[in-house]
Amino acid sequence: MNSKENHPKKKGYDKGIVKRFKMILDLIFDYNGLVNQGATCYLNSVLQVLFMTKDFREAVERSGQDQKTVDFHLKSLFKTLKTSETHTKDILSILGIGNVYEQRDAAEYFENILSMVNPYVSKIFKGHLRHTMRCSEGHVTSDETGPFWTLPLSMENPSDSNNTYSVWEGFEEFFKSSTVRGMHCDQCNEKTDATIVCKMEHPPEILTLLLKRFKFDYSRMSYAKNDCCVDVPHMLRTKNSDYELYAVVDHVGSLRGGHYTAKIKSYQNHKWYIFDDTYVRQPNPQSISHMNNERSQSVYLLMYKKSRAPDQPKKREKKKEEVEITRVDDVAVSGRGRGSAVSELKP
Repeated sequence: MNSKENHPKKKGYDKGIVKRFKMILDLIFDYNGLVNQGATCYLNSVLQVLFMTKDFREAVERSGQDQKTVDFHLKSLFKTLKTSETHTKDILSILGIGNVYEQRDAAEYFENILSMVNPYVSKIFKGHLRHTMRCSEGHVTSDETGPFWTLPLSMENPSDSNNTYSVWEGFEEFFKSSTVRGMHCDQCNEKTDATIVCKMEHPPEILTLLLKRFKFDYSRMSYAKNDCCVDVPHMLRTKNSDYELYAVVDHVGSLRGGHYTAKIKSYQNHKWYIFDDTYVRQPNPQSISHMNNERSQSVYLLMYKKSRAPDQPKKREKKKEEVEITRVDDVAVSGRGRGSAVSELKP
């Protein structure tokens, strides 16, 4: 008789169970959440995006000690957030948010924060557009350059019969050529057709797209939301740059009674995480597409990071990039309060 058959099997640990347990620990402890002070999910989502943006976080950590600045309070918040869940009371105060039970626009406070911090800290999010108007005879009638934090994409015309909006097509539409008729030219001394060309002379390191889901309904005298499904590309390609999606701010519900969350790809381990106030988790693998696009009914803000070749120095001299557009309306820094933009991306 084989003695091994009579000897009880020595018990040991199950490597599979240990591996799964470690995965659960990683899921719980990788990142920390922010306390919702009432209805401040809009601010929590934006702050998590900024915290998870490497260059922005490092710039904040190098900022000074002036307690009257947003930079100081972000620095303190980020330090705590690295190790534990925390609140946003100091940030709310310095941003002038008194009523924490009133839901506000995440895009508005994203831009507010970027405008209030030291320009050195926020520069990676800032781009510049140059608007040049020419009459039909080629005379320049207007030439202005201005900054932007976000590019607002109109969602009035979904791209297919299924009422699905394509971010890429919306991005191209933003840069679509058009003609303005009946503009007065001083040099021609008469009214003439004109074109408005916009060159993105200084593309930002982080390109932020704002989907204009909210539109004022004059019949109801309130804002209505467009909840159509959106095709989101993981890569955006401009004339000289490739941009990779790394963060999304989602919104469900109405403007005043909805809820914001953020979905962000970590620059440390390259995993995606969902930040829902104090609840931080990795999404279901099926919800993160590994293809070129994914589809969402809740996406509101999209952050794309400029791609670099592995051997490309970070501080290299940047080549001047130009994206030409022709459009009807002026573009403000945010563009949310204006008419929809009409433009075309040049290859």
